[in-house]
Amino acid sequence: MICVSIGRGRMQQMIAEHKLLVEQGAKLVELRIDYLDRHPDVAQIVRDRPGPAIVTIRREQDGGRFRGTEAERLQLLRQAIVAGVEYVDLEDDVAGSIPRYGSTKRIVSVHDFRRTPADLQVIHARLAALDADIVKIATLAQTPHDNVRMLSLIQSSPVPMAGLCMGDIGAASRILAGRFGSPFSYATFSSERQLAPGQLSFRDMRDIYRYEQITKATEVYGVIGDPIQHTLSPLIHNAAFAHLGLDKVYVPFRVPRPNLAEFLADAPSMGLRGLSVTIPHKEGVLAALSEVDPEVEGAGAANTLIFENGKIRGYNTDLQAALESLEDSLRLPGQPKEKSAVEGKTVLVMGAGGAAKAIAFGLVRRGAEVVITSRSPERTAALAQRLKCRSVDWAIRANVKCTVVVNCTPVGMHPNVNESPLEKHQLKPAMTVFDTVYNPESTLLLKHARAQGCKVVTGIEMFVRQAALQFKLFTGQEAPEELMREVIRRAIAPVKATEASAGTSAPSRPTIKAEEDLPSD
Repeated sequence: MICVSIGRGRMQQMIAEHKLLVEQGAKLVELRIDYLDRHPDVAQIVRDRPGPAIVTIRREQDGGRFRGTEAERLQLLRQAIVAGVEYVDLEDDVAGSIPRYGSTKRIVSVHDFRRTPADLQVIHARLAALDADIVKIATLAQTPHDNVRMLSLIQSSPVPMAGLCMGDIGAASRILAGRFGSPFSYATFSSERQLAPGQLSFRDMRDIYRYEQITKATEVYGVIGDPIQHTLSPLIHNAAFAHLGLDKVYVPFRVPRPNLAEFLADAPSMGLRGLSVTIPHKEGVLAALSEVDPEVEGAGAANTLIFENGKIRGYNTDLQAALESLEDSLRLPGQPKEKSAVEGKTVLVMGAGGAAKAIAFGLVRRGAEVVITSRSPERTAALAQRLKCRSVDWAIRANVKCTVVVNCTPVGMHPNVNESPLEKHQLKPAMTVFDTVYNPESTLLLKHARAQGCKVVTGIEMFVRQAALQFKLFTGQEAPEELMREVIRRAIAPVKATEASAGTSAPSRPTIKAEEDLPSD
């Protein structure tokens, strides 16, 4: 079950929002009384509620907004209990002073906005001893392992436990809480109104992750990276799972580079069967692999992991997806697919990270003359040496005489949509320009290319194709590619509309460091 937190300044707004949520299928809401501007009439709020609710009045020290006296707060909590609200949230230091009354169930809670303490079991035992119907522990995740500790505690708890880790690193714990036995997980009314760090919206929890359909038997897949907020992979994979009626969920995991090895060791305990890999881990995961696909060895990077029988197998779907996307655009009418369409062509590959490594390796193997350039001279030289191809300094990239240009950098990615790795006059009509950036689909580089009469290949083609190959590895079934294309185009459509109407970059989203390779999941 999803509990949707409502924090509004006026009582009428709070009640109206509760009614709207009930109409949308919400089974439980948390009424954050501490957000109300005026002295609240808790009895009326409880009386007028259109569905089951938790009354919470959080102090500032616990992450709330209540500024009255402690005596006033405790009195309001007692009023909610007397009025017969379904649940009341009581912090551990006051639970002993508010006795049980009527049918109201007691959530005894503790919040730590700095860390996930080492003694979670001790904290849990203390809360459970305070006549708790539900124990709630909310902590800040400092490492991905904190999620594992929290989910494990939920699973072993003899008392129903609503446990979660806050922050970006902890977001996965909110999605997976029910799989481990939590009676509910918290969401916010909308993504623009988070009431706690890392909180997801009710719509995302319901529609993207299908939270209320997740059970102990649900297979877990996901994507790892840092940052991870940019990724659209959960949208397309979860949509594909739902379309085919598969009991699987795909979760984003923010994994900082120092925590990668520990996360991969923890993965089976979270039920993980497979992972997509994005920056900065496409090369780092190689050390943990038990078996590697030949294309991983050649590319020196993996973007897909499969966990099975205690082993981790690595694959690279970037390579095949990129080559198919590019060669389909270059292939002459009637030319057989078996014949390389890039053989003998000079290809400028911009970037030297995981996706660039895979694409450059595939191009060399298919007979292209590859020239590597990136903002990192060391990475450029190392990649060129390994592939036995040319390299040039980033400053003179436009001087390379080539027939194909492939952008594997995030230059031009949302929200920096007014940037391009090449200027319009540096592109020639005979060129084919492939931009692996997929958000927006029509990058400034591709707009320049179209204006110059070049052939273009968009990043959506590569993104969908590599995701479809991953889907086949995850499920053994063919992916619904057209559905995937529709989902991703619909997801980035608001960005396009904003750019078209305003002529500027769309509203801010998390950005990717320009020095890194493009994150193709």
